[in-house]
Amino acid sequence: MQNLIDGRTISQQIHAETAQRVAALKARGIAPGLVFIRVGEDPASQVYVGMKEKKSAELGIHSVTKVLPETTSQADLLRLIDGFNADPQWHGILVQAPLPKHIDQATVYAHVSPAKDVDGFHPVNVGKLMLGDPTGFVSCTPAGVHELLIRSQVRLDGAEVVVLGRGNIVGKPMASILIQKGRHANCTVTVVHSATRDVKSHCQRADILIAAMGVPEFLRADMIKPGAVVIDVGVNRIKDSTAKSGTRLVGDVAFAEVQPKAGLITPNPGGVGPMTIAMLLANTARAAELAVAR
Repeated sequence: MQNLIDGRTISQQIHAETAQRVAALKARGIAPGLVFIRVGEDPASQVYVGMKEKKSAELGIHSVTKVLPETTSQADLLRLIDGFNADPQWHGILVQAPLPKHIDQATVYAHVSPAKDVDGFHPVNVGKLMLGDPTGFVSCTPAGVHELLIRSQVRLDGAEVVVLGRGNIVGKPMASILIQKGRHANCTVTVVHSATRDVKSHCQRADILIAAMGVPEFLRADMIKPGAVVIDVGVNRIKDSTAKSGTRLVGDVAFAEVQPKAGLITPNPGGVGPMTIAMLLANTARAAELAVAR
């Protein structure tokens, strides 16, 4: 359909740019390095890390994956991170979520050096984003959504944006990106959430809607105005007796009914998902560039 925002195509554009940056670094004798740390054998985490490893290799980024037992203590995990923080051959460190329940995720993310926090989760980088300081790393999924909007030539200056969801990974940083005073921002942003009194009325006035609530097919056609841009960040597994596995994945947007009314819309899959890896590897290249500059 003509109104689809093709995340796969746009992510390939970014990968091509990252590959050029990596090649330029290697020409100067710098090999960008990325560490993946996975605790336990969560099947989804295995898939996600495998995809990131494969794309890293394609772009010329050297990566290594450390897999720790589910029973690993928080102290042992932090010690492992300390080693990679101190080793100059590694420019990016990613600790794959979810972590076992006995490990505090916030503590782990805060332990990664801000200079190697290519996931953009360290409090220093979160703070820099809020302050409009461009020297930090931005969380990959909201950064990817931002690139989708920019490269799809969506007008952001002065746009009314509704972000559905106030999570630390997408909702809050997404609002922070778009509310900044500067190029490709200057939006008026409303964040709606589970305690918002009338979500529908907020959504109906939006030029751009970004759904990141984690509620299957929450955003319906009667909630958007004609021509609105709709970005679906959600990944939800629901029951489906017609599927071989008995389940299927859907987004936070009821795509079939919203798509005819939207001006532009991301498919799901094939919209936001590919952008997250693209921004992770772009951040890794930037981390290597910044390390050289220091």
